[in-house]
Amino acid sequence: MREIPVQDGHLLSRRKFLTRLSLWSGAFAATLVGIPVVGALLDPLINKPRHTWRPVGRLSEFPPGSTRLVVFTNADPKPYGGVTDRTAAWVRRDGSSDFKAFSVNCTHLGCPVRWEESAQLFMCPCHGGVYDKNGDVAAGPPPEGLRQYQVRVNGDEVEIKTAPIPLTKMTA
Repeated sequence: MREIPVQDGHLLSRRKFLTRLSLWSGAFAATLVGIPVVGALLDPLINKPRHTWRPVGRLSEFPPGSTRLVVFTNADPKPYGGVTDRTAAWVRRDGSSDFKAFSVNCTHLGCPVRWEESAQLFMCPCHGGVYDKNGDVAAGPPPEGLRQYQVRVNGDEVEIKTAPIPLTKMTA
């Protein structure tokens, strides 16, 4: 068996050398793969979710008593995101400056809800979830009401406070 000399005069057999080389190569590869994984796990702890006010339309576009679908860019867009960086909300205007904005996603499984004007209900087509005009559960399997965005009127613009997807619970 051939032996390889090492620094302190000891000899290293070929088998031990190849074993050590394999272990170090595996450890190096595991470290390279592990760095992005650890980064992805620590990112939410280091970078807190950003909440951003997004304009969704002019005040005149929301007549009192109306509920309208608005589309906007989410709070955490990615350079490669394309259309996936876009999301939507249902905005309802009750009075002169009383607005509510609801997520379009059902709280049961995330299916998009639609507004039925004649019934004054939000309907989920997937499993029969029904929400009233205030976003509270009226029927079906949803465990809780629709998530709400904060809304403000800034000059003549209606804005909603967005959060990264998935929508986190936001308090008024």
